Amino acid sequence: MVIQDKNKYTSPRYRLVVRLTNRYVIAQIVHSEIDGDRVLAAAYSSELPRYGLTVGLKNYAAAYATGLLVARRTLAKLGLGDAYKGNTNVTGEVIKTKHTNDAGRTREYWVKEVAEDRKPFRAVLDVGIRATTTGSRVFGVLKGASDGGLDIPHNEKRFPGYNRDAKEYKPQVHRERIFALHIANYMEELRSEDPESYAKKFGGWEAAGADPDNMEDLFKAVHAAIRKDPAAAPKSAYKADASFKKTPKLTLEQRKERVRAKKAARLQQLVAARSAAAAAGGDEEEDEEDDE
Repeated sequence: MVIQDKNKYTSPRYRLVVRLTNRYVIAQIVHSEIDGDRVLAAAYSSELPRYGLTVGLKNYAAAYATGLLVARRTLAKLGLGDAYKGNTNVTGEVIKTKHTNDAGRTREYWVKEVAEDRKPFRAVLDVGIRATTTGSRVFGVLKGASDGGLDIPHNEKRFPGYNRDAKEYKPQVHRERIFALHIANYMEELRSEDPESYAKKFGGWEAAGADPDNMEDLFKAVHAAIRKDPAAAPKSAYKADASFKKTPKLTLEQRKERVRAKKAARLQQLVAARSAAAAAGGDEEEDEEDDE
């Protein structure tokens, strides 16, 4: 994934790096140099509350939204956001086109080429040590980035809705995952069968506006907000705590004096302990004489 042909000179080879934690989804556009990796753009599912999603920040739908965010942020940074808008009609289909140049060479694109002078931004998926099982959330990030306008080679064989035995792909199943409709169906089922468990598991969802009846509308609004303003939030200015005072550094003489004081205090403790032991020993001898 990092090896580049010599005739490409210093053209970087970009990777869509996807990492999943216990709470969030992380997506980065990275390229390698001789002294390490360089991050061109990054997006985190912890940013999704800015766009209207405050719950479920690590599920498949959140992974898709994070991929969409990193794609739009990358293209905006490179000045390609207006030319390559990606796929705004999300159906779950895998979109792939072919383009033949003047030299007769044909190349496949997963984003339609619309500008001769500026081709689609290409990256390859990097999942690290994550298992690439069918339906994994890393492919949700991939699909979101692809729909967001990044040219990432892939096929439908690892998306939800693909049947390996029948070799069939149902994009509608994938679309349900993108808009969290599978979660909405489970919420409706649990609400009717066990209201107590529903309140315990999804009470926070309803309070945040993620109701089973409007789940798709919620994620459509999130996607629209990401496309409208994919830029990262400005960092808050650092303000030092004025009440904090750093301990002044001691001079050599002060450190020596502190050591002498510690030694003297320890010596006094030893002398006091020895005196107490001697006094206790004398009391025992007097008691023995009285007994005789």
